[in-house]
Amino acid sequence: MADAKVIPFDDDRSRGSAVQRPQRRRSAGSRRKNGESALVREVQPLPGRSFAQDDVPVTREEQPPQKPQDDGGLERRIASGLAFLRRRLTGDYEVDDFGYDEELTDQVLMSLLRPVYENYFRVEVKGVENIPSEGGALIVANHSGTLPLDGLMMQVAVHDQHPAGRHLRLLAADLVFMLPVVNELARKLGHTLACAEDAERLLGQGELVGVMPEGFKGIGKPFSERYKLQRFGRGGFVSTALRQGTPIIPCSIVGAEEIYPMIGNAKTLARLLGFPYFPLTPTFPWLGPLGAIPLPTKWTIQFGEPIPTDGYPPEAAEDPMLMFNLTDQVREQIQHTLYKLLVQRRSVFF
Repeated sequence: MADAKVIPFDDDRSRGSAVQRPQRRRSAGSRRKNGESALVREVQPLPGRSFAQDDVPVTREEQPPQKPQDDGGLERRIASGLAFLRRRLTGDYEVDDFGYDEELTDQVLMSLLRPVYENYFRVEVKGVENIPSEGGALIVANHSGTLPLDGLMMQVAVHDQHPAGRHLRLLAADLVFMLPVVNELARKLGHTLACAEDAERLLGQGELVGVMPEGFKGIGKPFSERYKLQRFGRGGFVSTALRQGTPIIPCSIVGAEEIYPMIGNAKTLARLLGFPYFPLTPTFPWLGPLGAIPLPTKWTIQFGEPIPTDGYPPEAAEDPMLMFNLTDQVREQIQHTLYKLLVQRRSVFF
């Protein structure tokens, strides 16, 4: 293979805390024996008279109010934020050769995505222990949802749930890097072009790389075909993993299919705008900007058992039959897990 292979993103080859104030029990009076400091004079009630609390003089011992201890958490956050702004303004921060800005991702972009991940889609993660703590690995996932929110949620899942707090570098389609603003944000988040050279380089550096081989055919499929995997292209991702000897980790995502139920596709408008499809959903474009708000579905992301590739000889990457078999194995494992998760799911939203 003299020419560089492209991992097809789609078949068209597009690419402080306030310390809790300790609960203070206010003593109404303490009774002590043997002449201790607090004395209680017991009074017997007179006949025909009820015993009132006021009849018993009680000496009250009040503990001095405890001031909440300031652990400096707020000051540290303010100082950290100011230092972050200073580095941004002076340019004293680092990005790698792909434009990935780890500091901005951790402190800003992940903080913006996390509420959507935790509170809106309420993502449940399974099998995160199948992701290695170090070294390169290729995560292969299904793609759906009309807009590529599933890739972003998968990034948050790996970063927040993995014990090592690893970062996932996604391979994205060309269209992502042609859109203003989106292009810059994608680069900062660690996304790069879905080509074999970039993927092999990242895997060689020990990075986690994510790819969604269905591409636009998966994300833009009609709602009637939800959770039915589309063709995985020519298996370029398998060839890349074989060359680097890195494991392939299948990933199944349930919940993304229903955020924008695609009931139609305005193909003429899509061609005019240069998009692979123009979705028509029950809310978009009929409700205008409100129709662009995704439905708050409940998500599950499950990482499957790794498929090793380090036992194959170097020339295995050139074997089309082996690539076909491994591609089919990954696809079948993802599809089987999707069906299993769908059977276990009781509700789309709860």
